[in-house]
Amino acid sequence: MKTLIVHAHPEPRSLNGSLTDCAVSTLQAAGHEVQVSDLYAMRWKAVVDAADFGGHATNPLRVIPSSAGAYDAGALTPDVAAEQDKLLWADTVVFQFPMWWYTMPAILKGWVDRVFSFHFAYGVGVHDETRYGERFGEGTLRGRRAMLSVTVGGPQSHYTDRGINGPIEDLLFPIHHGILYYPGLEVLPPFVLYGTDAMTGGDVQDAVKAWKERLLSLETAEPIAFRRQNFGDYEIPSLRLREGLEAPGRQGFALHVRG
Repeated sequence: MKTLIVHAHPEPRSLNGSLTDCAVSTLQAAGHEVQVSDLYAMRWKAVVDAADFGGHATNPLRVIPSSAGAYDAGALTPDVAAEQDKLLWADTVVFQFPMWWYTMPAILKGWVDRVFSFHFAYGVGVHDETRYGERFGEGTLRGRRAMLSVTVGGPQSHYTDRGINGPIEDLLFPIHHGILYYPGLEVLPPFVLYGTDAMTGGDVQDAVKAWKERLLSLETAEPIAFRRQNFGDYEIPSLRLREGLEAPGRQGFALHVRG
């Protein structure tokens, strides 16, 4: 297995840093190949601007056509092109980050904004009366797996159906479904560590043990059963879920998961 770890924490000695180090050693010891994109160490440029597209930048700047022109011409900046090559190399992508303000750190969102360029990660396939492009279960990254490894400061009870922050599944849905599943990645259930602000040494040891077990199941774990866009569950072109397909009691984001 070839695994890319995209790491987003500014402190190498943090819990996130330890989890990334653990992932590298565990996977390599099991015979797998690993690459790491440590975004803070790389001083990753997090903002999209005209410099990303060189002579293919429109004036005034329109990001989507500029992105497509630069990608099609092989003219994206070297840092973006290198990350795209890593994604195409990988069988599995692990995103390691702390949850800040209910989402990923800005540097990681900036990695997505720049690396998931038009024609590379989206904007592919035909649009007709039966299809709406190749996305949500199809796309250029199909055949690869992805998993979030997330550290959360608050206790687990805060992230449940009646918890004040809402279910963790709902908070992660925009990343799972809208960023990873959209271009075709199979999304594995996340590895979430709660209460990390109050962890003791023993808690960290337990967390690392659980993380090693999850890492060794990456090849066999069942992905989240998101509904595929072009295979009959959704009306086209409205892309509304057909009536009667939802399981009893399902609503909101959960409608888009088979079960």
